[in-house]
Amino acid sequence: MSRRARLIAVDGANGRALLAAAQRVAPKGGTVKGVSRWDASGLFQQLLVAEDDVATISPRLLLLLYAADLAFRLRWEIEPALAEGRHVVAAPYVATAVAFGRACGLPLKWLNGLFRFARTPSERHVVKAAPGGRRAMAGFVEFGCAQLGRPDGRAARALAANTRRYLRARRRSG
Repeated sequence: MSRRARLIAVDGANGRALLAAAQRVAPKGGTVKGVSRWDASGLFQQLLVAEDDVATISPRLLLLLYAADLAFRLRWEIEPALAEGRHVVAAPYVATAVAFGRACGLPLKWLNGLFRFARTPSERHVVKAAPGGRRAMAGFVEFGCAQLGRPDGRAARALAANTRRYLRARRRSG
């Protein structure tokens, strides 16, 4: 990797705000690869298509799929661009998934082990915006909340609020 190439992580619970922030923090010029977005591998899109065939979706399953998607993004988008000396903005990156997992009650030790493979970013940014509306594919947190929440939406709203709380706490602690 070039000394100048940077991996910039942008995390948050609102998918639209996350992408807007990623565009704002991306360095300008020809050395930028762009934004690496969640579901680059299409795993979550396939999950939506196969929704009738999937009996139970658990938080662990969602996070394992996120880890697989992140591994895909690292292998095919992020690492090659960094090797070429280009900057990459990853939106979201690891902190979003860890915060979602903590909000679901998963142990931090398990989550840290799951994402041990991920490269440490050069910069980290956290978007404060609350999760968006009903658009399931806007962001990972919205997607996960929609998959796990009850039809009345209370559980999904609580999960989204807790995810945001974990992200804010992580932002304060560095």
